[in-house]
Amino acid sequence: MESNGRRVTAWAEGAADSGVVTGAVSGAGGRNSSEVAHSQCCPVEHQVDHMIQNEAPQLPSFCYDPDTTAPVSFYISSLEELKLWQPSIQDNQFNRAVIPLALRQPPLQCNRPRTLVCHDMAGGYLNDRYIQGACDENPFVFYHWLYIDIFVYFSHQMVTIPPVCWTNAAHKHGVAILGTFITEWKGGAAICETFLENEESFHELAEKLVMIAQCFQFDGWLVNIENELSLTAVKNMPKFLSHLRSRMQQAVPQSLVIWYDSVLETGDLQWQNELNKHNKVFFDSCDGIFLNYNWKEQHLKQMMTLVEERHADVYVGVDVFGRGDVVGGKFETNQSFELIRKYNFSGAIFAPGWVYETLDKESFHQNQLKFWSFLVENLPIHSICTLPLVTSFCQGFGKNFYRNGKVETTGNWLNLSAQEIQPLFVDQQPDLADSFVKTYGCSEDAWNGGCSLVIEGLIPGTRPEISVRLFGLQVQSPPKVFVAFIYKLENGSGVDVRPQLTTCPLSQCSSDKVSSVNVLKPLPLPGDNALVQKFIQNCAPWNPEGWTCCCFLLELTDCNLQDLSVSIAREVKDDKDVHFKCRIGEIKGDGSEDKPMRKRRPR
Repeated sequence: MESNGRRVTAWAEGAADSGVVTGAVSGAGGRNSSEVAHSQCCPVEHQVDHMIQNEAPQLPSFCYDPDTTAPVSFYISSLEELKLWQPSIQDNQFNRAVIPLALRQPPLQCNRPRTLVCHDMAGGYLNDRYIQGACDENPFVFYHWLYIDIFVYFSHQMVTIPPVCWTNAAHKHGVAILGTFITEWKGGAAICETFLENEESFHELAEKLVMIAQCFQFDGWLVNIENELSLTAVKNMPKFLSHLRSRMQQAVPQSLVIWYDSVLETGDLQWQNELNKHNKVFFDSCDGIFLNYNWKEQHLKQMMTLVEERHADVYVGVDVFGRGDVVGGKFETNQSFELIRKYNFSGAIFAPGWVYETLDKESFHQNQLKFWSFLVENLPIHSICTLPLVTSFCQGFGKNFYRNGKVETTGNWLNLSAQEIQPLFVDQQPDLADSFVKTYGCSEDAWNGGCSLVIEGLIPGTRPEISVRLFGLQVQSPPKVFVAFIYKLENGSGVDVRPQLTTCPLSQCSSDKVSSVNVLKPLPLPGDNALVQKFIQNCAPWNPEGWTCCCFLLELTDCNLQDLSVSIAREVKDDKDVHFKCRIGEIKGDGSEDKPMRKRRPR
């Protein structure tokens, strides 16, 4: 390479194995034939001014895939490994989540019953472990984030650190994500005897878990002890939980430590399927308890007087595989949640990847939407509470990678860190038995990323239009709101499509019942409007090819934004049913001072 007129010659001989690269700096400019001849007959040490050495840092073997050398997320499988672990530059460069936990309403700390998802799939650390993404034709992805509060990444490794892509995706939607600390059977009992020997030993382990959560930027731990404990160990376990919780709160504000229902206060391993006097000491020492799955309605009734004001901290477990003597499971998991919500408890959905692991992978997305559509009635949703709101609805995978409606890179890919804000998903019957509306992600075409959002359905002849709610909002409106909406109509749909905002007066925002709601369906700005032109410039290169871009400017006073929907209206005023299919490429919404939003950064 050339540098300031001086040639730097790299000498690679002997350096490949050692990781050392050396260089020789020679005279300026080109050389004549005599100089070349001189250099060929003189020893190397006489041809250089000085030597440059650069020793590349060696990545620990667990930081990369041995076959591809791609950086990967990892777990820790023993106390010895845990004691040796220290934050490293490699962790900061590759494995640290970069998306902070987004704000949402209501917050996790409110006393509303919550929904926890525990992701347990084939041992964990599959293609999701690749930090920079992987090639996967039919990957498992999750996108019902607005319906849940907590996501637990689970495996049977002692310290399960959530792969960074899951932390980024969860945080983007305001969902707390937990790792798992687990011990099992005889080997687990030996681990517990060691770290619960005394205060110093369990403080040391707690500090390591806190350091790991802080380093990798996730939000707490599920503690799962599935082995018997000695009298000394079980006496120290509540102290360990309390200390871990206290230290986590200091290091990671709003973090959680949740206990799994397994061990009794005596140290015996006996799953209770309820909170009772035998396991309450652990519940009292942390932020919540995740109950085992073989409960009946009687267990829920019995807990009512025991929990006092902590109903939301009891996560009643539901095994989606339906193993054992359980209520519901599989596509009848909603039966479990109907009972759980009847008694105002939180629910913990274990292994919802059942739809991927046991059913046809080609139909995974249809089955996942079906599974969650049965549950949504019992899952309180969350609202976005900050602007800007920007999403292309990419679900973190695709058949190609698109930029501004054009294929930029061909081929299947998976990277959940690239997932964008996901909406509420709808599968409903508006009026008549033969009418429908449904929303789903689709990787056949996209504006940015790998997927777009399809709204498909029928406007019955009795209705002029329908609206489909995409996001709940709890945002005090700025004086002006700029909205950009990019979409594509398919199959010659005879409909008019535009965004729809619902607002309510500020005076009613703190009330449970809003009596006055305004539904706004703005007209698009003309194409020569300065805001529209600026937006198009920021999207350069601009060549939409079949996509329609509309921009809107709303002027608002003393109100809260409440919902963002899409209005779909028939173009011809008649009584015929209208079938439609609309593909939404992107929605952007932000407060405006007569200027559009900043240019999207290319990936």
